[in-house]
Amino acid sequence: MMFLDERIWTLFKRHWQHTLTYWSVFFSFGLCIAFLGPTILDLRCQTKSTLQEITWVFFSQQLFLLVGSSLGGLFKKTLRCSLSALLFCTFVISLVFAVIPLCYHVALLSVAMAIAGTAMGVIDTIANRQLVKLYQKDSATFLQALHFFIGLGALVSPLVADPFLAEDSCVLWANMTANSSSSSDLGHIHSSMAGQGAMSGNTSQYFLQTQGVVITRVSYAFWIMALINLPVPAAVLALMYLERLLPCSSRSQPLLDNKSTYGTSQSFDIDEGQEGFFGCCHPAKFHSHPASFFVLHALGGAMLFITDGIIGSYAGFLYTYAVSPPLLMSHKTAGCLDSIFWAAITLGRLAFIYLSYKYSPSKLLTFSLVGVILVQCLLLIFYTSCEFFFVGTCVLGLCISSVFPSVLAFTEDILEYKGCATTVLVTCASTGEMMLQLLTGFVIHSQGSYSFLLCCSISSLISFCLFLLFLYVKYIHKNLHTDLAENTEMKEKPKTEES
Repeated sequence: MMFLDERIWTLFKRHWQHTLTYWSVFFSFGLCIAFLGPTILDLRCQTKSTLQEITWVFFSQQLFLLVGSSLGGLFKKTLRCSLSALLFCTFVISLVFAVIPLCYHVALLSVAMAIAGTAMGVIDTIANRQLVKLYQKDSATFLQALHFFIGLGALVSPLVADPFLAEDSCVLWANMTANSSSSSDLGHIHSSMAGQGAMSGNTSQYFLQTQGVVITRVSYAFWIMALINLPVPAAVLALMYLERLLPCSSRSQPLLDNKSTYGTSQSFDIDEGQEGFFGCCHPAKFHSHPASFFVLHALGGAMLFITDGIIGSYAGFLYTYAVSPPLLMSHKTAGCLDSIFWAAITLGRLAFIYLSYKYSPSKLLTFSLVGVILVQCLLLIFYTSCEFFFVGTCVLGLCISSVFPSVLAFTEDILEYKGCATTVLVTCASTGEMMLQLLTGFVIHSQGSYSFLLCCSISSLISFCLFLLFLYVKYIHKNLHTDLAENTEMKEKPKTEES
């Protein structure tokens, strides 16, 4: 632990069971978020659906991820409630993995992904919020580590699935000539779908056979992932047993009551935002907080709406851009780009675990957002270079990797951990990831593949402008708090003198 000071290390040792549990549930989140892309063609064969029908599975997952992020704000009254929700959701993810091979109709598959998306959203909100409340002003380092585990899970699931994916057609049909002629199109779609860019209109030109004998081994991949994920709900269950929150340990006094913290003197449960996402905007709260309090929520959410949208859009359409003019990469070469992007995000989050300890979130955000803008501009300039597209993809992943945990830690610190920020920010990030993918896909379909880089560049500039506005409102909010504190002291002082 030479890279961390004694205080950070002491905090981790005090709360290591909780911390490792929350990190593990984010591994479960990452495992679930990345498997759909590489397996979508095999799932299309399994459900014997058209390409247009199977693309709605992506939308189902993203939509209910947003719903789950909002619902996650409801599970905040007690530690028992939060851990019970995490236990249920992580087990549901394993169950969905096990059930997916039995979904022989696209509607059933969409329902399964909607359930998984809801569980992922709840995990996203609860794990982020619990770590913030656990470490408060020291949460930035631990949040970076938390989001590293998303990337780790997102790397593991494609590696597990890859040996079981169909290399050619997974539906055998009588016309072997047509079968051989479809192989190239099939390989193209298999790779392009791997980036979660399925909602773009340019996929409609490809025809895939839906009738015949299905030959696919992808079921084994899902069952293996279900087994890999099972230790995660077991870890949550072990933590609940340790905290004496299970019925079998009801004879013992719980280590944490409803209003206690993880062994600290600060209150664990904040009254603010108990009603979830919409409760954060309750009219009664407008009388107890200045306008800057709500503007900071909105700006933080808008920043994550844009930056998470960039991640989703870039991962979704980088393959489509790579195989189109002017790059015209081979399908096999372009298929590596998505893995490189996620690997860079994972590596970046690992590096920012240390950097977040050395530097403030505002400095990290400035570095990250400026880096994202520079990379996007260089990609626009060198748009004909295949080599630079690989380098730019890697650097972009490194730069953008820390934005979410840094914005979350920065916003919660400014707002003094009132309880609403995490729910609002996670929900806005999920919304952006869904909406900007759809918007980018529409623009690419109508304007051409080059507009992909242009959309990401414009979004990067908007996110940096929002960050500058965020810093300005933060300055105003800080001055309002200082003035309020001084007025309170002046009012209390005469009362003390009179007595």
